Amino acid sequence: MAASIFKSLPNGITCCNLISGCIAVKFAFDANPRMAFLFIIIGAVFDFFDGFTARLLKVSSPIGKELDSLADDITFGLAPSAMAFVLLKQCAVPSSLLGAEMVYPYAAFVMAAFSALRLAKFNLDERQTTSFIGLPTPANAIFWGAVACGLNPVLLTSPAAAYIIIVFVFISSALLVSEIPMFALKFKDFSWAHNKVRYIFLAVSLALIIAFGITGLAIAIMWYLMLSLLTEKR
Repeated sequence: MAASIFKSLPNGITCCNLISGCIAVKFAFDANPRMAFLFIIIGAVFDFFDGFTARLLKVSSPIGKELDSLADDITFGLAPSAMAFVLLKQCAVPSSLLGAEMVYPYAAFVMAAFSALRLAKFNLDERQTTSFIGLPTPANAIFWGAVACGLNPVLLTSPAAAYIIIVFVFISSALLVSEIPMFALKFKDFSWAHNKVRYIFLAVSLALIIAFGITGLAIAIMWYLMLSLLTEKR
């Protein structure tokens, strides 16, 4: 009995990630980006601990891997897409898009589809054991959560907001499935020599968050992309 419970524990934690993602989607559609972002962060915590627990208990399984991808697409794919959808519904309609205002917000869900594709590729790509190829879905979700929370007032008053959001939806989608190598925040040890890039990233990101608040998280994701381009080899 106890062995069965321990074996199921990582999948239970993964399901908590999925439930957090569902709640995030609900708050996103309610135009409550702060609560949506909070549950994305909670989902990210569960996402970390399900893999950690599976390795600790040595109970990794194929079904756990598939369940993890499903949960991640809800929390880090659908939830940020819902945030972008609501932003597009709220912002001013450009004159060139008049008559299409009931249609173009749905472009946001392209990002959910590309998140699913990115997760499927990750499951099959043996190159991504210690680093990533393409933008990780949690990083993309953090970017959109920070944009929806921190830049909401600015976006809603800009006449070009709809264009900006749609362009960034497609840029995000392309980055998710790109062949750009990106470093992972996985520490095998804590030495400077082996983790110099990670320490630099974390230090600058902390400074950005202190300086810009929640918007600093969005800037930190762009910093992560830039630093990966400068340091990671193809």
